[in-house]
Parts: sequence; structure tokens; C-alpha cells
Amino acid sequence: MDTTVASPTSTLSGVARVLVHAGKLRAPLAEELTRKAREQRQSFVTAVIAAGAVQPADLAHALSSTLALPLLDLATVDLQRLPKNLLDHKITSQFQVLVLGRRGSRIFVGAADPTDQEAGERIKFATQLTPEWVIVEYDKLMKVLEAQNASANETIESLAGEDFDFDVNDDASQAEAAEVATEVEDAPVVRFLQKMLIDAINMRASDLHFEPYEYHYRVRFRIDGELREITQPPIAIKDKLASRIKVISRMDIAEKRVPQDGRMKLKFGAKAIDFRVSTLPTLFGEKVVIRILDPSSAKLGIEALGYEKVEKERLLQAIGRPYGMILVTGPTGSGKTVSLYTCLNILNEPGVNIATVEDPAEINLPGINQVNVNDKAGLTFAAALKSFLRQDPDIIMVGEIRDLETADIAIKAAQTGHLVMSTLHTNDAPTTLTRMLNMGVAPFNIASSVLLITAQRLARRLCEGCKKPADYPRESLLRAGFRPEELDGNWKPYRAVGCAACNNGYKGRVGLYQVMPITEAIQRIILAEGTALDIAEQAQKDGVRDLRQAGLVKVRAGVTTLEEVITVTNE
Repeated sequence: MDTTVASPTSTLSGVARVLVHAGKLRAPLAEELTRKAREQRQSFVTAVIAAGAVQPADLAHALSSTLALPLLDLATVDLQRLPKNLLDHKITSQFQVLVLGRRGSRIFVGAADPTDQEAGERIKFATQLTPEWVIVEYDKLMKVLEAQNASANETIESLAGEDFDFDVNDDASQAEAAEVATEVEDAPVVRFLQKMLIDAINMRASDLHFEPYEYHYRVRFRIDGELREITQPPIAIKDKLASRIKVISRMDIAEKRVPQDGRMKLKFGAKAIDFRVSTLPTLFGEKVVIRILDPSSAKLGIEALGYEKVEKERLLQAIGRPYGMILVTGPTGSGKTVSLYTCLNILNEPGVNIATVEDPAEINLPGINQVNVNDKAGLTFAAALKSFLRQDPDIIMVGEIRDLETADIAIKAAQTGHLVMSTLHTNDAPTTLTRMLNMGVAPFNIASSVLLITAQRLARRLCEGCKKPADYPRESLLRAGFRPEELDGNWKPYRAVGCAACNNGYKGRVGLYQVMPITEAIQRIILAEGTALDIAEQAQKDGVRDLRQAGLVKVRAGVTTLEEVITVTNE
């Protein structure tokens, strides 16, 4: 083999120069292949392999040795475990690269040509990570990329299966319904949507996120409170998918500049499931979030929600009162609506008039008069409450107290013979009272009307099939909030393991509750305009557990892990 070395004045660069210096290629042939690659708009590596001038293995070893870069045999790699969400497949195809992993701010990229500066800059810009090159053999790399591209292109068309049916809103005419049904059934993109919805239901997801980015499009499910990436369909479907969802949800498909809200229903067999839909304009298209509204969650019964015996008795005693106010607090997604619906189901009897005003009503409750807020039409929480009081209600549920006007009307209703339930976005029960004071509600109105406040969080429940005892230092358990006497004996907390039936060791969620009745002592603190700290101290004296203590009860019972409780209660 000719070992001619390129002269210092040679125009060769990159892989061509390496191969010439390594004696794998003659300079004239390298120049010819360089010119051919440029004319055909392909990489030099593709041209040299296609010409048979250098074998892929020889090329990889020469680059690894000369450039001092690691060499990886893709035949030994589990391709299913490679990251799929770091780089759009269009970039990997264009520059013939494969993402192998990530560590901190570095992304490890497999390539047959690590000298491609444009590829490095494009990867860095798309991922905001620094590329670290790993040499792989060209033929093996191309097989992997072809398989990935085929999988991405077939994602939409390969979804033929069980027939589903979208049901448009009741206010649509039969002609409109038929037109919409025909349009969506003929669209492969909607069959993809249908599959995503069914998969989400089967995986017990609460929300679906369809998210467009500059170079890729991803679908994530929120399962047991955590977002998990499910797939990356071709980015070309993002607009079609958003339009189909908006059609079915009775939104304006021409309006892409402002957020929109809607609902849709999916029917398969005798079962129908409602979905709440929200769109949001982003830099690269409309993000769509679909929330699954499961009617069965409103009929679980108070025992299934995770209340301890004392907490359950306090709540049942409060909702059994003929008048007064009960407040459920916590962040978005903490299960407040399910708790309120559960209480309403307990109280829902033929002789009781119950009215709710929500934004929007998530689940239909037979026997209860539900009203949706419509700010554009002037139907606010306050306006609906005023109307309720002329409708002879026994129980009123307000979706959220957002302002002083709504709070004043709700309190007056509670003081005039109505049981009022509502929610507030506060961290715990004591801060709810100070939040109402800050809104401008008079202290004597709070003290005389509020019966009970419950704060709540949702913690992931341990999988019973795979959980294992865990060894924690005694000091760590004491620091987390356990009392010394609780650590005596052979008791041990459990840790998450993970199996085929669960999600990394967890399956479902359980509620953590701080249930605080407004006792006479707390009323005196409110009237004196005491702080949330003063109220919290008195609540502890009254035997009320805070959220951390409620979580530790679940840890001791083996229901969840210490790490999970610390995460959800670490205010």
C-alpha cells in the first residue's frame, strides 16, 4: 500500500488528511474524493466508504489513533437504552451522528467523522451541551440511524388497531358532528392522538403534554405526579395534531396567537372518558395539555383518599354541620378537587340542594347543580354566588376563593345557614387564615365562619410487589421528624425498588393531610390578628399533625418512602 504523505501545502483537511498521514489513502485519490463529495453534497466519509477506498473498521481505528479519541463498537451497545430526547433525529441524520449519553454539561456523540465543525456547532446550539466525540464504525452507525429514522417515520402510520370514536360537545349539530367525525377518522395523525390517549389511560396518567421545540416534538405523560417522556413523533405533525385536537375540542383552529380551553370526549365501547384541553402558543408552535377527567376518582370514598382515623373524623364532623365554611388548600395538582367532590358525594342526598361554581367543572356529578365560570359573559365566582343565594341552596361549593368580593359573599353565606366549601392556594392550614386576613377579610368574620381547614399533598405510593426494607441512620430519621420513641423496636422504613408492574418502585398516590379544626383558642388568635406561626403552635397543642408529620405516619405504615415525603413536604 502506498504510504505517500500529503505535502504541507496540501488542501486536504479533516478525515482526508488523517487517512493520508496514516497511509490509508493516497493524496491524489483523497483530493479526488474530496472534490466528488463536495459536488454531490455528501460527507467525505460517505464518499470514501462508497468508493471502497477504505474499510469502515480501518477508518475508525485510524481516526481513533490519530485524534486520540475513544473507539466504540456499536455491536456491543444496547441501543434501546440510548437517550432519545437529547437531539432531533433530523440533525442526527443530516450529520450522521448518534447520541450515546449525557453527563453534566457534556453530551457524548458517536460519529464516523468527528472533524465536522458544523456538526459540533449545531449539536451544541440545539442541546446547549458540549459535544464529546466518540469514534464509531461508519457501516454500523448508518444501520442504527436508518433503524431510528424508519421508526420515527412509521410512528404515525403504524397505529392501526382498535376503533375509537370522538364525541364532540353537545351543542354541536348532527351535521357538524358528522363532518368532524369524518375528518378526524381519516387522519393518521388523529389515530396517533387516539393511541396516545388510550396509552395514557392504561398507564394511569393524569395529563398528556404535546410539546413542540425547534428541532424536535415530544409527548410526555404525567404519571403518579411525575412527567415521563413517551415518544418523539416527527416534528412535521405538530400543527396538524394541534388543529385536530382543537377541532374535536370545539376551539377556534384559526386562532394560534392566544391560549384556548376546551373539552372532548373519547368513547370506546360502552365507556366514555372526558378530557379537558388547554393550548398555549410557544416559540415553536402550540403546546397542548390534555387532562384526563376520571369520574371514578370523585366516587372513591373518603377511606381511599388516605385520611388517618382522627383526620377523617374531624372532616366528617365538619361536613356534617348545617352551616359554616370548610377550606381545602394546597398547590395545583394536590388533589383538592377530588377531596371536595368526595365530600359532596357524601352529602348528596335527594333532600339536599347542592350548587357548585367551578372554573371549569371537571367531573359531572349527578344530583348536583354545577356552574362554569364565564368571565367574558360576566359570570364570575362572585356573580354565581350571589345567584346561588337566591336559589335556596343548602350546600355551596366554590371552586376557588380568588378575591375579597368572592370571600365576603362566601363568608356571608356561611354565616346565614349555608355550608360552604372552597379552595385556596396556600402552603398549609395556618397560612390560609393569614392569607384571608391579607385579602382584607375581617378577623371576626373568619373566626365566626370557618369551621375547618385541610391542607394536602399527594405522595407516590410504594409498589407492594417490590418494596424492600431500608437502612437509614437513626440520626437521619430523627432529623426528618421522627420522635425517638417511634424508632424503638424492629420497625424499618421501606425503599422503592422497581418492577414490571410499577413506575420505578411506585404505583399510584396517597394523600397527606393536615386537618385543622378552628378551635376557640385558634379563634382568639385570629381575633388578635396573630401570625401563622402562632396558629401553627396552637394547632400542634390541639393535636393537629402538620404535613411532614402526616407524611411520616405513611412512612411508618410502609405506604411511601421517606425521600418522597421529604420531597413533597419540603416547603
